[in-house]
Amino acid sequence: MTEPSTRPRRWTTLATGIAAVGACAVCCAGPVLAFFGGLSIMSLAASIRIPALALVAVAALTGAVWILRRRRNSSCQTGTAEPAGPVDLGIPTPQPGQGSRPAEPTPEPRGEHN
Repeated sequence: MTEPSTRPRRWTTLATGIAAVGACAVCCAGPVLAFFGGLSIMSLAASIRIPALALVAVAALTGAVWILRRRRNSSCQTGTAEPAGPVDLGIPTPQPGQGSRPAEPTPEPRGEHN
């Protein structure tokens, strides 16, 4: 197998990449926008045809907002009426002679004798 005699130009690679991104956007964006656009139009048509659907949508939106606000407010509360400040965790200190070792003296630095 032989090596190519010339390397591809930088601008050729960049232009090919931009063309690929553009082709993907044209290919994929159309069906996605058509689906969501059609869904929106059908929802609007159904709510005009049957006004009860608009009321159901408003009720669902109101309920969702109420639930989200309720969750946010309950997550911010601590549940107790104690004053804010440091909290004592009650960690016990080891007693001398019960598994604790005596402190070892720190070694003197080498090379410096006064």
